[in-house]
Amino acid sequence: MEIPVKKNQEYIVDIIDNGFEGEGIAKIDNFTIFIPNSIKGEKVKVLIVKVLSSHAFGKVIEILKKADSRIESDCHTYKRCGGCNLRHIQYSETLNMKRNAVQSLVNKTLETKIEVEETLGMEHPYHYRNKAQYPVGIDKEGKPVIGVFANRTHEIIPIENCLIQDEKTEEIAKYIVNYITENHISIYNEKTGKGLVRHIVTKIGKRTGEIMVILVINGKEFPNEKKFAEILISKFPNIKTIVKNINEKNTNVILGEKNITIYGEGYITDKLGELTFKISPLSFYQVNPIQAEKLYMIGVQSANITKEDTVFDLYCGIGTISLFMAKYAKKVYGIEIVKQAVEDAIENTKLNDIHNTEFIAGDVEEVLDDLINNKKIIPDIIMVDPPRRGLDKTSIQNILKIKPKKLVYISCNPATLVRDLKELEECYEINSIKPVDMFPFTSHVEVCALLELKNCRPLLNLLAFKIQ
Repeated sequence: MEIPVKKNQEYIVDIIDNGFEGEGIAKIDNFTIFIPNSIKGEKVKVLIVKVLSSHAFGKVIEILKKADSRIESDCHTYKRCGGCNLRHIQYSETLNMKRNAVQSLVNKTLETKIEVEETLGMEHPYHYRNKAQYPVGIDKEGKPVIGVFANRTHEIIPIENCLIQDEKTEEIAKYIVNYITENHISIYNEKTGKGLVRHIVTKIGKRTGEIMVILVINGKEFPNEKKFAEILISKFPNIKTIVKNINEKNTNVILGEKNITIYGEGYITDKLGELTFKISPLSFYQVNPIQAEKLYMIGVQSANITKEDTVFDLYCGIGTISLFMAKYAKKVYGIEIVKQAVEDAIENTKLNDIHNTEFIAGDVEEVLDDLINNKKIIPDIIMVDPPRRGLDKTSIQNILKIKPKKLVYISCNPATLVRDLKELEECYEINSIKPVDMFPFTSHVEVCALLELKNCRPLLNLLAFKIQ
């Protein structure tokens, strides 16, 4: 097939759809072109910037016909930083786009042509992030600057007023970089490996207001750190702890493995529903807790857990959804590979006076296999919330081996979710698929799927070992 477009040539095209990342899709002679910042229904003039054998990429030069859902963006740096790649689209339409993206994956992959439910949006989709990771660099005038990396680069775009970050923690980060400037504290240089300050990381409890500040440094000591802490907490009394994180490696990984507390207890707390959670520097906690609470309740309520049920929570993090489920279940087993997160999960059970949970640190594949095949503990319900890569083959095989009556699958990657559902749908009825907008104005979407066992029976020899 002859490719009908050429690099650095301009074309006028109709946008016939939007892809999973929110990019517009056009076709010329049935050849696909992906065009960021364009919307289904628009006619645009594009410049072709890359051509491959199966598709091409274009850049909008001029919008000849606008979609009704196009709006003027309220952030002039969003195109460069890539953090909010849908800021040019009405919020209600972004929710439709996310549902349609999940529906498209379902239609292409699954035998079960279930209708995906409407995306659960956010009432006030601004300043929702409880965690910020600001790289520190040097601007063109030689002064320290913080911001976000430009999309696909390590060029720092200075922050002015980020519409998804928490306003108070942004103010704190700006104050810290001014302190660094005034006190002539050196900034880390990626190319040379020299300099001290690498990142400023902040976490805030959206319900408690407690704030954690983490200074990521290329060394052991931050100059006059006790004085710095006194100045910072006098200015921002909601700061409950200040931590220095040691990262002396030549790496793109933001946080190192060692944390030293400068001020406070080294952690903050936040509330989800009626529960209190301890959050430490390395532990994972949902970035948008307002939507996370809604997502977890969808999962718990759809599972309809009873006091007769033993539940496995795979990839449990600091135990957020485990503790949500514990109220309804006989026993909950949480599995998580990050040891610090498991320690926090155990602390969280004590904070909430919960006694029917057990948390295990280790690789999910190995621990699940051990619980089922060695300890003979068979769950009635399994809750999974895996990383973007989805479930591993061994875990899927073990689930199909014991066949719990229900499986609740929470996913941050609909593509791997649908891939895994295909492996499970022979024995499981897919009852519902509900998208939840955890990251408004981005292309990311969380999904909660409920699966119920068909007329496939668990192995009888395994049932004999069921927990009493």
